[in-house]
Amino acid sequence: MKKLTAEELQSKLETFYGYIDQYISEPRKSKLKKFYSDREETLTLSPASSKVAHHNCFVGGYIDHVLRVTEGALIVDRVWDKMGQIKNYTIEELVFSALNHDLGKLGTNDQPFYLPNDSQWHIEKQGAYYKYNADMTHMRIADRSLFYLQEAGISVNENEFLSIKLHDGLYEEANKAYYISYGKEFAIKTNLVHVLHQADLMAANIESQIN
Repeated sequence: MKKLTAEELQSKLETFYGYIDQYISEPRKSKLKKFYSDREETLTLSPASSKVAHHNCFVGGYIDHVLRVTEGALIVDRVWDKMGQIKNYTIEELVFSALNHDLGKLGTNDQPFYLPNDSQWHIEKQGAYYKYNADMTHMRIADRSLFYLQEAGISVNENEFLSIKLHDGLYEEANKAYYISYGKEFAIKTNLVHVLHQADLMAANIESQIN
């Protein structure tokens, strides 16, 4: 299992706040920085998944993934521009959605989402170094992310709501009603949904290869 040094974790944390400073406008900038500073240890140390067979199952895996998705989203955005997209989202919406798309994996309030696995059998046989916190109310990750933001009083507009909710694409069964439409009037109207999904898919696959 990959291990990041304290210096690497600190660098990633600074990069995370740097994205907020550079791309997010007030009053959300200050609210986001306060929100994450109150959860800084969880933000910095959480994994992105529970098993080594998945992506970024290690201390710091969450923030490493979020940063890769954010960087990737900015690159995918330029590809869509080059291919002639009619741009119907802003860069702030893009970065905001990327930074917060997996927020639900940090848990809710004082309840962490991932706990160190106390079963040596599951660690050895399944590579499950973490387990889900059974004391938490069950929500899909995207739904918990959006719940967490509204609970903190951080506004989310329509483009951001949809891109966070649908970032797993058709890998999430509940998203079919949005992705599979039978008329133009029901089709997804913002390219941000597709840009974020492509960046997230790319990041997760690369992480599975290199970590």
